[in-house]
Amino acid sequence: MKHGYELSELNSSGIPHLLDQIETAEQWQQKRSQIYTRWMEVVGGLPNREGLEYEIRSESKEPDHIRLHLTYRTADGDRVPAYLLIPGHQSSPGPGARYPAVLALHPTAPEGKDDVATLSGREGRRYGLELVSRGYVVLAPDTITAGERIYAGSQAYQTAPFYERHNEWSAVGKMMLDHQYGLDLLTSLEFVDGERIGAIGHSLGGYNAFFLAGVDRRVKAVVSSCGFSTFTGDEETHRWGRRDWFSHLPVISDEVERGQVPFEFHEIAALAAPVPFFNWSAQQDRIFPHWKPILEAMGELDQLYTWLGAKERFVSLMGNSGHDFPDEIRLLAYRFLDRWLRQS
Repeated sequence: MKHGYELSELNSSGIPHLLDQIETAEQWQQKRSQIYTRWMEVVGGLPNREGLEYEIRSESKEPDHIRLHLTYRTADGDRVPAYLLIPGHQSSPGPGARYPAVLALHPTAPEGKDDVATLSGREGRRYGLELVSRGYVVLAPDTITAGERIYAGSQAYQTAPFYERHNEWSAVGKMMLDHQYGLDLLTSLEFVDGERIGAIGHSLGGYNAFFLAGVDRRVKAVVSSCGFSTFTGDEETHRWGRRDWFSHLPVISDEVERGQVPFEFHEIAALAAPVPFFNWSAQQDRIFPHWKPILEAMGELDQLYTWLGAKERFVSLMGNSGHDFPDEIRLLAYRFLDRWLRQS
């Protein structure tokens, strides 16, 4: 497999074919391994995790659930503040209770987890709150630079303090590792069924959801809303590299300046296959406006899932709304999660 692509090649020839010269399952696994290796090189790797440790800070009784405010340990002495939403009226459900669970990953909102897990969240973003009402245990963490994790003396989504300490790592790697610790927490809970855990997110949370599913098979279903982009057709060439605010993968900028990129993002999404995957994108999305190559990339993923014998596990929808998670799309996404996480 060739490592990476010329940007001019992508913009003239379109999305690379996932199954080009792939005829057997063994060949796909080899290609997947190569994609994963390159991904980890760009991400900066995922350090080994330490044992689980968490602390409950407070407990609130909501109309249909209990909300625990807690923190859990992650790498490098850091801690992740999060809300744990538990259906019903008990913070420790009785013996035999086994709920499906989701990681509800927030979009680029300064409020972080509050945007998805409390009534103060924005319209169309309260998917954590809506899913606990449907009977899911929900873990809604703050990512670095948001909510309770904004660096002292800095503003939300400023990653410069992170890179002062971790110039060989990436914010994407940090977020993935933090979310793996979140999975550790969920799987440790007696009232959570560890075989029925999903990840859902909008925008920043959307790509964090499928990034996580590609590196951790404990994620059994994934929903991404307005979180998928491509290098192909994207005029913001340093979107994923170095910026003056949130820098996802700094090494990307080095390659972009040489006129190339290390992969195309449908290859990264393909790492999750054949995990059930629901994707929503929008033609009037001003954040990711290049909807035509995004649609082409979704077609490639659909072909991959079909070739893997898992066509029913992939759903891709595109509409004419903006960078939003509309009511009707969230309902379809929840039904998708129900199908794959609530089956007996």
